[in-house]
Amino acid sequence: MQVFLQTIIGGVSLGAVYALVALGFSLVYRTMGLVNFAHGNVVTVGAYLASTFYLSSKLPFALAMLVAIGVTGVIGLIIERVLRPLENRDFDLMLIGTIGFGIVLDALVIMIWGATGRAVPSPVPAAPVDLFGVRIRTYDLVVLAIAAVATILLVLFLSRTKRGAAMQAVAMDHEAATAVGIHVGRSNAIAFMIGAGLAALAGGLVGPLLYVSPALGGALGIKGFAAAILGGFGSIPGAIVGGLAIGILDSFTAGHFQGYSELVTFLVFTVIIMVRPTGIFGERTVNRA
Repeated sequence: MQVFLQTIIGGVSLGAVYALVALGFSLVYRTMGLVNFAHGNVVTVGAYLASTFYLSSKLPFALAMLVAIGVTGVIGLIIERVLRPLENRDFDLMLIGTIGFGIVLDALVIMIWGATGRAVPSPVPAAPVDLFGVRIRTYDLVVLAIAAVATILLVLFLSRTKRGAAMQAVAMDHEAATAVGIHVGRSNAIAFMIGAGLAALAGGLVGPLLYVSPALGGALGIKGFAAAILGGFGSIPGAIVGGLAIGILDSFTAGHFQGYSELVTFLVFTVIIMVRPTGIFGERTVNRA
């Protein structure tokens, strides 16, 4: 039982990171109907920025994270601004554009930080918490708390602010939103900025859990993308549930199938999607092409 609970806790911690990545995917898709294929690459940039400011510049971990989120937020704005002329004109070119941005970001990461990775020590030196015989790493609890706060703030922003309401309106009908005076381009830019910030948050948090390398964003991007699909692409609650589900599944397969864990995880994911193609929450697909 203790091993089972330990596996669940480890999976939930990693699943919270997947959920943050999935939220970034879902937010942009919900607003624009566009899958941002550069999202995983932004995760890599965020992870390297956070680790650099934390390890090299000796900034406190929280401050290093904020700086990384700010820089990647600007990257998100740049991506949206370059793609904006194609909005509602050439959807395929927009998709290709996000892929191109991802390639550029990967190249910049290797140019700036090199092809070798780095280990990031835990910023929380406290001893593990012993709960009913189950040892929980303190940093796992920190990751869960930060992910929960970020998710709550995002939900409050979307539901309680005028800008968030405008983004919701654009997601439902961008033509009607334009007709009532909502600036669609600005809403899209905010979606990209917040999505990039969530990617950086995920990358920074996962640094002490995994090894920061140029391949990190690819792995997290795929898992986050799978989580978004599993929950129902475009669904905010679905991104959270999907991320936790993929994290727990990942944790169990790693413990039982070792070298084949990735294969088993995606086989199970494929079976679930075959049974329920729209995902767990099954929101209607956004089509802005």
